[in-house]
Amino acid sequence: MSEATSPKTVEPTKPLPRRNKGKRGLLVPYLQTILPWFAGLAMICSAVIAIDWLLDLQLPVVKRGPMIFGAVYATNLIRYVVFAGGAFFAFYVVLRRTGWFAQIQNSLASWSDIRREVLYSLSSLAIFAMIGVVVYLGKLAGVLHFYYDGIPTSQPYFWFTVLAMILIHDAWFYWTHRLLHTKYLYAKVHRIHHQSHNPTPWAAFAFHPVEAFVQAIILPIVALFMPLHPFTVVIWMLYMTGMNVFGHLGFELFPKNFLRYWPLYWHNTGVHHNMHHRCVNYNFGLYFNYWDLLFKTNHPDYQAEFERVTSREDKTMPEAAKEPA
Repeated sequence: MSEATSPKTVEPTKPLPRRNKGKRGLLVPYLQTILPWFAGLAMICSAVIAIDWLLDLQLPVVKRGPMIFGAVYATNLIRYVVFAGGAFFAFYVVLRRTGWFAQIQNSLASWSDIRREVLYSLSSLAIFAMIGVVVYLGKLAGVLHFYYDGIPTSQPYFWFTVLAMILIHDAWFYWTHRLLHTKYLYAKVHRIHHQSHNPTPWAAFAFHPVEAFVQAIILPIVALFMPLHPFTVVIWMLYMTGMNVFGHLGFELFPKNFLRYWPLYWHNTGVHHNMHHRCVNYNFGLYFNYWDLLFKTNHPDYQAEFERVTSREDKTMPEAAKEPA
């Protein structure tokens, strides 16, 4: 395969149109997607508050739930803006024309795509905050296990939990991701994320509410069985957010020989997830590539596409993609 040839089975990376749908064209489908779910959650919360008031139960979820929700949402919003906004500014404004990093597709996303990515990400952050309240309540009830020993970086168990959290989440993501690609769930849920055919960093959390719940619930699931230090959660979240933004960056950061060495081949690249957004039946992994390798869901031209992208002389001007054979 020559360097100027795109993978045969990857859909052509045609430039995305500069769609100008207006506020109605963007907001109506967005509200139609999220309002039923958030209305249901609001009804549940209202019922809990009413029962607590009528029976004078003094439930912790009523007393501290709103404060916990607000704190977690604000923290997640800062994390999202710093990672996604920082990457967008760095690569789409400052570094785009330097040629230091290879632009993967022929075009960049339209502003309407970016607005959609931000809107869905903001609603996903609300789901994440609700899971934060669940974690708080689970900790109070003694169901979820956390420990506090100062700064535990010298403890082997601490680093074991960091590695375990990353590996468990990687497995969780791969298998739930494949589940979301079944016909019904893709049509009803996961298609929201795949509206970004040429994603930007802002797409990192652009999920349907159900998908946001599925991705966030892994933390309390792990805490059911394995005591975690808050620093474990912080390190995992930073790595998770960084890799999520990297996968949707639209630029490849790794050098052209990266995949030629087997220890490095197991780590995913920007091209890997970008190909998934163009060719949806391949490349399901998040952090690492071994699940895709084991279950033969890597795109057959993944390595060739990576080398094509990273070997271009002018990394700011991708070659025109050929039609699939």
